[in-house]
Amino acid sequence: MDSVFFYVAKLAWLLVAVDSVLLMGLGLGVVCLYVGWHKAARRILVALALVCLTIALFPIGEWLFYPLEQQNPPVLLPAHVDGIVVLGGGEAVSLSHAWQQVALGDGAERLTTMVMLANAYPQAQLVFTGGSGSMVQQGTTGAEVARQFGQSMGLPQGRLMLESKSRNTVENAVLTKAMMQPKPGQRWLLVTSAFHMPRSLAVFCKAGWAMQPYAVDYRAEKGNLLRFDWGFAEHLRNLNQAFKEWLGLAAYKLTGKAC
Repeated sequence: MDSVFFYVAKLAWLLVAVDSVLLMGLGLGVVCLYVGWHKAARRILVALALVCLTIALFPIGEWLFYPLEQQNPPVLLPAHVDGIVVLGGGEAVSLSHAWQQVALGDGAERLTTMVMLANAYPQAQLVFTGGSGSMVQQGTTGAEVARQFGQSMGLPQGRLMLESKSRNTVENAVLTKAMMQPKPGQRWLLVTSAFHMPRSLAVFCKAGWAMQPYAVDYRAEKGNLLRFDWGFAEHLRNLNQAFKEWLGLAAYKLTGKAC
């Protein structure tokens, strides 16, 4: 697969992530103090403080999540589906590997929904797709965590098919399609976080695989977005994730990896 795109995207995100930019701004302010540029240091540090205060008080990340999430609101399940594709991202791979026990993180609804849909559609094909999105391999994949979770929730042996080589959404679509060989006219559900669904549908479209969205893991508090509350850590985490998703959507479209 496209390893160059994978590594460039990972490295670029290290530089443009919101928390990285804040830390670089802080470092620049400290350097200006040490070299005697006190006026520049004051401006940088005051601006940085105002940005951090704004992030702490307002759910800016949710404002960015909402336009993505409202594109695929919760829907009723169809009467029949031929297959279900669950995208990785809800499993805490590093913690699962470290403790040799299933650990879930943000987006755990992807996995709990996987079990629910497996029970709702016992005849449908069920596949989980997700390897490791880390540049440093830790020996455990998202698919392995999903397998263990499914077994702990009572899924029968062999019920869940696993694609464990993919590192990003493009590889999720391409490798899973090659493995499952979907037939024309079949109805397949795609399960992922609501904010990630627009990019995922566009990528599967590019791969030539029409999917019906079943979004989970909504992050924006619909109906209560114009609020302020104190929560710097949570707000920063949401802002980082939402900003990353918008960047990813733009990058995938510009590079021709999404419809």
